[in-house]
Amino acid sequence: MSSGKKLKILFATSEVVPFIKTGGLADVSSALPQKLQEMGHFVRIIVPKYGAIDERKFKIHEVVRLKDLKINIGENEVVFSLRSSFLIGPKTRVQIYFLDNPQFYGSRHSLYTDPLTGEDYPDNDERFILLARAVFELITKLGWTPDIIHCNDWQTGLIPAYLKSTYKNDPIFKPIKTLFTIHNLSFQGIFPKANFYKTALPKELDSEKGILHKGKINFLKSGLLYSDMITTVSETYAKEIYKDKDFGFGLEDVLSKRKKDLYGIINGIDDTIWNPEVDNKIPKRFSSKNLELKKESKQTLANNFNFTPKEDTPVIGMISRLFDNKGMDLIEKSFAELMKLNIHLVILGTGDKKYHKFFSSMGSKYHNKFSCYIGFDDELAHLIEAGSDMFLMPSKFEPCGLNQMYSLMYGTVPIVRKTGGLADTVQKFNPKNKTGNGFVFEKYSAKEMVTEIKNAIKIFTSDKETWQTIMRNGMKSDFSWLNSSKKYVDLYKKLTD
Repeated sequence: MSSGKKLKILFATSEVVPFIKTGGLADVSSALPQKLQEMGHFVRIIVPKYGAIDERKFKIHEVVRLKDLKINIGENEVVFSLRSSFLIGPKTRVQIYFLDNPQFYGSRHSLYTDPLTGEDYPDNDERFILLARAVFELITKLGWTPDIIHCNDWQTGLIPAYLKSTYKNDPIFKPIKTLFTIHNLSFQGIFPKANFYKTALPKELDSEKGILHKGKINFLKSGLLYSDMITTVSETYAKEIYKDKDFGFGLEDVLSKRKKDLYGIINGIDDTIWNPEVDNKIPKRFSSKNLELKKESKQTLANNFNFTPKEDTPVIGMISRLFDNKGMDLIEKSFAELMKLNIHLVILGTGDKKYHKFFSSMGSKYHNKFSCYIGFDDELAHLIEAGSDMFLMPSKFEPCGLNQMYSLMYGTVPIVRKTGGLADTVQKFNPKNKTGNGFVFEKYSAKEMVTEIKNAIKIFTSDKETWQTIMRNGMKSDFSWLNSSKKYVDLYKKLTD
């Protein structure tokens, strides 16, 4: 296949910005298809139409051929439509199909969990069986056969299984290859074995050799087992998940068997949004050529939280989900010690109730050294990225991580644990030859984290010139989606050659 061949790619996902989002998957599902289309490939996206998606705003319309389609899930007939719109980006527009079924999606504003109980919806298996089956209906009814179906996370995990079993002898589907991307291995789509009949998959898949894992149906395992190729969102994470049971969440053996088909590609970031030279959410735009303008953001951030910024006191920012695996246990454990340091700590995020309580009480106790906002606020996120001197990410595991990349772009020096995407994007500063763009600790321990924070404070307060070098080293990074998209295209081509 010549490098000029344009591919047809169907991108199957459960969330896409700007329509609907719970996490990083939605950002990737928007940015990557746009970039692939800009590169000349033919991309279409399929995503459920949840109740929170505004049809009028996004001009979602009926397609006669794709209206009132019927399939059976278990003993129930399910009627659905695939409605059409466009994902409109700055340089291109990508056709998107919304899977519309009032019972499974339309009546719910929340994606995977019941907002009242916090529990997963009990019919999530049926909701995402429908998404997988709808892909085959879409291809058949449109008469548009993609070269690649790019599947994402457990919600699309059954697509490769259907392709390799139910549809394996169908001439329409025979040439199609699947690539499965793991964005978060800890969510697997696990359901009772008794529900297998709902999938309508062949009996032989109802086993540990098939889509069962430890006696239960596992949608993610299905994706890992039956896809032609697997990717995840950083090179280091790709190795961690099959080598180490702390990262593999019980699927390390399945991954280990497929390691030759497993690749890591770091997510890009949207540099039309996260870029201090064009960011309209910060008081003064800046670049590595006029770093002094960054101080305006520090001042505004301080005003926002009602503290007085000091030249020699670094502001350490954190924007995170407040859960153990994001290192919140390390922060809690070392909090009293951190408050003895010459810093001002700012945290934005939501998560575990115990951390809401802990940080709120610490906010009153140490109000002159610690500020927190429990919730999410996009303007504030930009201000923290631009106005902090350092950015702390002590994650236990981090498939990719975006905030460390945003921080590097904004000259906000990251302090991270060496794992996953953090290990791939933050290089430990080397005082001898002045290389590196941040501070890195290896062991998951409060003690090592505090030591690394102290190393950063020492350079920040005693050697401004070196500190500026570290800032500038980070600001030279290129995390554009173009780099990552080229790597995906290389893999698609490898599959279709």
